[in-house]
Amino acid sequence: MQPRTPLTSNKVSTAFVESDELRQTNTGCPWHDVRAMLRKVGLRPTRQRMELGWLLFSKGDRHLTAEMLFEEASNARVPVSLATVYNTLNQFTEVGLLRQVAVDGSKTYFDTNTSDHHHFFVEGQNALVDIPSASVTIGDLPQVLDGYEVARVDVVVRLKRKGA
Repeated sequence: MQPRTPLTSNKVSTAFVESDELRQTNTGCPWHDVRAMLRKVGLRPTRQRMELGWLLFSKGDRHLTAEMLFEEASNARVPVSLATVYNTLNQFTEVGLLRQVAVDGSKTYFDTNTSDHHHFFVEGQNALVDIPSASVTIGDLPQVLDGYEVARVDVVVRLKRKGA
């Protein structure tokens, strides 16, 4: 089955090649690369996962909400429900293809860049911008509870326009 060509760009995301071991199967064909990436992490490459994966990963590193991806899918005539988008994003996150970034209690972004980094959140624009992890120094962390270990530390620096 050939993709419906939902994207204007046919360029494979550099995330396929650079982010981590999961994405080292770049063949130059985005459709094939998404299929290989899904299989590598144990997900069956269903039509909906393939099409959403194409939309997610073919535009480079970026930050999306489920609603943003649903809108892109609708514009590309990909027949999926919002519930399917949420389920797919959560499945991709569980297997390490995406990183979840909680900004507010009500707003969650999904990041195609799974490397170690932090974020600026631009208030008023609802935009996330990557901060290289080397740009942030984390001091002492609190004592971890018995039986637990730190999975990762996320820093979200909220920005607003001066004088706003």
